[in-house]
Amino acid sequence: MTGKGNNKKKFEVLVVGELNVDIILNGMDSMPSMGTEILADEMTVTLGSSSAILASNISTLGVKTAFLGKVGQDDFGKLVLDTLAGKKVDTGFIFRSADKKTGATIVLNYDNDRAMVTYPGAMEDLTVEDIMMAHLETAGHLHVSSVFLQPGIKKNIVSLFEKAKKAGMTTSLDVQWDPEEKWDIDFAGLLPLVDVFLPNETELLAITGETTIDRAIKQIAPFANTIALKMGAKGSLGVHGKERWEQPPFLNEQVVDAIGAGDSFNAGFISAFIRGGSLQECLRKGNICGAVNTTTAGGTGAFVSLKSVRETAKNKFDVDI
Repeated sequence: MTGKGNNKKKFEVLVVGELNVDIILNGMDSMPSMGTEILADEMTVTLGSSSAILASNISTLGVKTAFLGKVGQDDFGKLVLDTLAGKKVDTGFIFRSADKKTGATIVLNYDNDRAMVTYPGAMEDLTVEDIMMAHLETAGHLHVSSVFLQPGIKKNIVSLFEKAKKAGMTTSLDVQWDPEEKWDIDFAGLLPLVDVFLPNETELLAITGETTIDRAIKQIAPFANTIALKMGAKGSLGVHGKERWEQPPFLNEQVVDAIGAGDSFNAGFISAFIRGGSLQECLRKGNICGAVNTTTAGGTGAFVSLKSVRETAKNKFDVDI
């Protein structure tokens, strides 16, 4: 497995994906039911979306990152742009829609579970036709996430990855959950173009229709290059050809919330992958970044700076990054 890309490009990673804010409510006594009202002790309004969390956190890890997406011309859109820019993510490829509002997700955290409601907004307007070869040629690696929230990307997803390969890029994909549970993507045609496929257990089982992880991997491995499977408190599993590696987790006994933990795993894995890390090294960095993520609220709260990430990893988990 090798992901060492072209370091002569302007950016190391170009993230193409959805953009929204997260409105997070914590400290509830229960989940609400229809016709009732409950109170939350805490509210956080922060950068959301799987793609944006990854971009923000991988940039904090020292990776030169750009983002291509779409927001509205509203306060939430300004928050998204300002937050990404504050994390040194280049926002020059982000379009601002004149007629769509910026997407938003309301997150209800209760105990160790959560419920979410998302308004897609401008993220639904982004299409593969918006993504030019000139955009792709600026970066060595392409990451795409949350495909099922972006119909304009999903319908031509294979052609996007074909363009990326023509531009000489390495690639990664995290499809995330399909709200319609149709999973209607040509994975046999797509995955040969994807260098790193990053599902979690539930997604992989849903994609394949299998009931066990071993059977799911057996079904999809003939098409995939590298599979990096996120397994939460069980760690992660990497498969590359005949190579198979199970990486133990770094467990946090005082989880604040798990929002963005999978995206932070992706950030860690890809940051190691593009620098030529082995499968084991990539999984290990993914696991520790996912664990660090759970120490504060929101998907980016633990990634204030590379120094703070390293301090948390060392002090909480006795791991050097």
